Amino acid sequence: MKRRTALAGGLATAIAGSAPAKAATEVDLQLVLAVDVSRSIDEVEAELQRRGYIEALTHDRVVDAVLSGEHKRIALTYVEWAGTHYQTVVIDWTLIDTRQAIRRFAEKLSEAPRQSQSWTAVGAALAFSGQRYENSGYVSKRRVIDVSGDGRTNDGPPAEVVRDKLISQGIVINGLPVMMNRTNFGRPPDLLLDKYYEENVIGGMGSFMIVAATFDDFGKAVRNKLIREISNAPDLAPLMRAVPA
Repeated sequence: MKRRTALAGGLATAIAGSAPAKAATEVDLQLVLAVDVSRSIDEVEAELQRRGYIEALTHDRVVDAVLSGEHKRIALTYVEWAGTHYQTVVIDWTLIDTRQAIRRFAEKLSEAPRQSQSWTAVGAALAFSGQRYENSGYVSKRRVIDVSGDGRTNDGPPAEVVRDKLISQGIVINGLPVMMNRTNFGRPPDLLLDKYYEENVIGGMGSFMIVAATFDDFGKAVRNKLIREISNAPDLAPLMRAVPA
């Protein structure tokens, strides 16, 4: 009797062990929002940046873009980055399939504490963002990293090296450089940041960038960028150097 029980238990364990893994949820897009929180962004700008994402995500046109895809849902995660020592997931992968879901995501973002860290490591931020797709629990035809920031790499691996590796994996990288016409820690303003993003950061099939002239323009830039990314609109110019009206 004990032998039969043992055999039965072993068989049950074998069956349980051979059970298939839970299938990944199919979505139209897996989108990583990678946001710069380096110290070149002051408290007012950090507030404008965070508010820009919150208002953009809940905008009717962005919600409509999410609900108009083949599967009518996307997966979204929000990460923040600075130097090589600091990349963190603020909100992990979340299924966005209703207005309520996107509103909850925005509410979580509004409640999350903000950090300010030293250095600007665009390459490390891209590498960290690319790793988010490993075991995300979702599958999609499109995987996009949406990286925003107000400076070029001064720490860690070159952005273009990481960018090229991610492109080879089928990941698209879009950019949102914020052009600031002011000194930064005593350094003159970087008037060629958009050129840097164009040549060293963005890449992949259909990649593009939208330039925000200041953080005051950030919300509108994010909104237009999200609409294009989510809807995958092919009819827009591949490169947008100014925030559309």
